[in-house]
Amino acid sequence: MSEQTPATPQGSGLEAAGQNPVIETKTGMWGGASGSSDTSGYNGLTRLIEMPGDSSRPYGGWFDAVADRMAELVPGFSAGLTLVDRGEITFFVLPGKLLELAEALRDDEKLRFESCSCLTCVHYPQMTGAELHVVYDLLSYTHNRRIRLEVALADPEDQHPHLPSVVSVYPQADWQEREAWDMFGVIFDGHPALTRILMPDDWQGHPQRKDYPLGGIPVEYKGAVVAPPDQRRSYN
Repeated sequence: MSEQTPATPQGSGLEAAGQNPVIETKTGMWGGASGSSDTSGYNGLTRLIEMPGDSSRPYGGWFDAVADRMAELVPGFSAGLTLVDRGEITFFVLPGKLLELAEALRDDEKLRFESCSCLTCVHYPQMTGAELHVVYDLLSYTHNRRIRLEVALADPEDQHPHLPSVVSVYPQADWQEREAWDMFGVIFDGHPALTRILMPDDWQGHPQRKDYPLGGIPVEYKGAVVAPPDQRRSYN
């Protein structure tokens, strides 16, 4: 890491990322939750799901110049973790620095990341203090470059996590933030109309979280009842 990059803040949930923390241990073809319904024959398969460790300098190519310019324009933006993996670079960003950094990335002539081509969220329930990761894929038309920003948020039981909206910087993020709110429950402060976009307005919960029950509605078909998904294929 550059000397301009601060140490990882305590309580961010990323403290151990440099040691490749195990996010999850999965068994069987479909994961530990499959239980006896895993009929693939791979019940004995065990896989460790790990986060890649912090990448060291030099990152290679133009990555170093972009990282230095970001640190120059927005000091202290980093959450202490930068990943270079499969030819792509991801900067973990502190929530309070996100909007300022997005404006610098768009407007600076040496950066010119004019487009937020994708905004999504990932739920890691095993990463205590950093359960929800909001991910921004940025594209520079001017320099033909792509980078990724990632913001790790705690997911308290009694309230929704908050993050500044980037719609004022990237207008196309309007519907993307609505989808992240709808599916994962992240509130984007300053969004012009943060309403659900896929589920009905009165829907309870956020369906793409890992702990969201499959649920479903029993379906009657010619006298037989097809159970909801979370009740099917039980071989106890």
